[in-house]
Amino acid sequence: MKDKASPKYAVPALDKGLDILEFLVGNALPCSQSEIAVGVGRVPNEIYRVLVGLEKRGYVQRHPTTGRYELSLKLYHLSRNIVPIDLVRQSALPYMEDLAVSSGQSCYLSMLYQSQAMVIVYARSTSAMHLSITEGAMFSLSQSTAGKLLLANSNEEVQTMLIEHDSTFSRLGAPERCHLTTELEAIRQSGFIVQQNSLLTGVKDYSVLIGNPNAKVIAALSMSTFEIQSNGDNSADDLLESLTKTAHQITSIITE
Repeated sequence: MKDKASPKYAVPALDKGLDILEFLVGNALPCSQSEIAVGVGRVPNEIYRVLVGLEKRGYVQRHPTTGRYELSLKLYHLSRNIVPIDLVRQSALPYMEDLAVSSGQSCYLSMLYQSQAMVIVYARSTSAMHLSITEGAMFSLSQSTAGKLLLANSNEEVQTMLIEHDSTFSRLGAPERCHLTTELEAIRQSGFIVQQNSLLTGVKDYSVLIGNPNAKVIAALSMSTFEIQSNGDNSADDLLESLTKTAHQITSIITE
């Protein structure tokens, strides 16, 4: 007898494939078939044909030495063609590269994704020493500079939904939550944020809004710098001014 609790239009093979992809996204190292099976709560034989299909379509690949499975870059390349992400990437990159050269600092652009701030494009500095941010990296909305900026400039309904799914926020006490609410309002009014990096000691983050508050497309243009760094005539105010100018240039393109 069919289980009444099961979804009416369940597609088991599709569910297995998505489970496998999501599991591999969260693992930095290649995994064996058995390890993947354990990770998705199934037995190895259940996922064999699905793995073969994913490999054939180019979503996963086998390590040439160990034969273990890992994600290919296909998902990444597909994600780059998603609008509005692709629109923002194409509009932002030339200006970001110019900023990276003129300031001597790398910069990166983040957008909301799965209740986190995801880096979608990175422009590398030409300086001998600089901080590097990986494209695709995801950061907490309530802790990271870019996350707070995006959270502050989302409409009230979206902001409530996002913050309810933020694991870091759920662990905060009442005073910390009240402080964050006040901080977000101040960020929204100013359109930018400067703070110490929440993950690295001795690093300061700058983030400026791209787009307009409550708009469908908003992003955070950010820069992370060592606090003690010889970077010519670029003071903190200079960096923020350059970042703001670049953000305005990108905004004018994506809001045309």
